[in-house]
Amino acid sequence: MAVPEISARGWHKSSYSAQASECVETGHVTTGGMAVRDSKDPGGPALVFPADAWSTFVSAVKAGELPSA
Repeated sequence: MAVPEISARGWHKSSYSAQASECVETGHVTTGGMAVRDSKDPGGPALVFPADAWSTFVSAVKAGELPSA
């Protein structure tokens, strides 16, 4: 399986992370969708989600539909 190319827009941390070292980062995939990686391992693997799945996830988070830990 080919590794998707991440867009030139780069990776972004949440503004809620307060520059903590244990965060996830998101990045736009050039073929569409979003990638998520561990900020402590920027050269490591990333999970890639299709655009529609990412949109559904973000909407559910904003609506408070996911259980909190």
